[in-house]
Amino acid sequence: MKRVIVLGIDCGIAITGWAIISSIKQHRRKPQMKVLDYGVIQTKSNEKLAKRLVSLYEALCSIIHSVKLDSVAIESLFYFKNQKTIMSVGQARGVALLACAQKPLPIYDYTPLQVKQSVTGYGKASKQQVQIMVKNLLKLKELPRPDDAADALAIAVCHLHTHSW
Repeated sequence: MKRVIVLGIDCGIAITGWAIISSIKQHRRKPQMKVLDYGVIQTKSNEKLAKRLVSLYEALCSIIHSVKLDSVAIESLFYFKNQKTIMSVGQARGVALLACAQKPLPIYDYTPLQVKQSVTGYGKASKQQVQIMVKNLLKLKELPRPDDAADALAIAVCHLHTHSW
């Protein structure tokens, strides 16, 4: 029997979703996934960008040190119409990568298409379809909220589905 614990991260400057999932693989059986914890890190919109990035970094470091992680799954940057949005998400992602690399933890990138494909079987699934599948796969009592936390759960599930261990 092998147990793996993964941290899923959905980066944003205002809200970053995170999720910690364990997966236990028993000989010749489908792995059993279990949510250990999930939530969001929110930064204050009235603060300067540098302060928001420090807040995000400190919160992620606290989460990373709260449990013995085996790996991190993080969403890749993808095209945004708004250049300001892509810059701030990229900066938040850089802070997340730094926090994880300092542990050091193996880091795996997944595109939104890969996450949707892995969780729902359809790369163009809606957010609600992803949330419903995450709820079912992880045997949650209700749909995970907010959306950023649900996305982090989906990213972690994608990693556990696609990474052979």
